[in-house]
Amino acid sequence: MAKVRGAIVVNEQRCKGCNLCVVACPTNTISLHPTEMNDKGYHYCYMSNPEACIGCASCGMVCPDGCITVYKVKL
Repeated sequence: MAKVRGAIVVNEQRCKGCNLCVVACPTNTISLHPTEMNDKGYHYCYMSNPEACIGCASCGMVCPDGCITVYKVKL
């Protein structure tokens, strides 16, 4: 079976830092950025551990604002 690797793209300006994607991620790939903020003053989410992403799309499904796009690549 081929290994699947995932990646996410976050619309940083739309993200309001609700933390739902961080909680939903089974591999602890996503975190809220500790220092940077978007124009609205929210700490946005980002891939803090990108090599752990499996492309399950849990983060994209729970995002209330649709800020996360998930990509999958077979290795």
